Amino acid sequence: MQIAIPLFDRFTALDAVGPYEMLCRLPGSEVVLVADRAGPVTNDRGDLSLVATASFDAVRRPDVVVVPGGPGQHARMDDEALLGWLRAADATTTWTTSVCTGSLLLGAAGLLKGREATSHWLALDVLASLGARPTGRRVVTDGKYVTAAGVSSGIDMGLTLVGRIAGDDHARAVQLLTEYDPQPPYDAGAPGKAPAHLVEEFRTRSRFILT
Repeated sequence: MQIAIPLFDRFTALDAVGPYEMLCRLPGSEVVLVADRAGPVTNDRGDLSLVATASFDAVRRPDVVVVPGGPGQHARMDDEALLGWLRAADATTTWTTSVCTGSLLLGAAGLLKGREATSHWLALDVLASLGARPTGRRVVTDGKYVTAAGVSSGIDMGLTLVGRIAGDDHARAVQLLTEYDPQPPYDAGAPGKAPAHLVEEFRTRSRFILT
């Protein structure tokens, strides 16, 4: 099973690495990082690079696609090299997935029209403008499309997919071996839980945060 994670300049690292850590533990899995060309791709902080080992042209028929988000996604919303690859890959995937604002790239490729999907909570309106039916749930499955909300939810999405592909016991084993037992020190990880003044602050600043 080939799992392709497309990278682009200014992607968010955990969007890619979180699902990777879950999905690389599928039996017979091969995870390939892809980009316009093979080589290092820098994250949104400019201080971490992942190495794409293949170009889009070299990975034609992956079984699973995982699209990360990040502020660099805005520059790729009309980039036919990436969007065309997503459409072509989606034609034969078993699962097409995204994390955070990666769903906006799926939407821009026309893959989420009429489908229920999620994204970062600050990007749900944009997701709607691309034809999707946005929801604030952490992980959303609509047919073969699985979308995850903000950055950390990519781990949940990856684990969900492990269960769908390899069964609940295998997913539980992955969860145990990675000791994925979140116990955050604060209960402010969603707009419905966070202090209202923080939610309002980031809504006001959202055009800067996501660009």
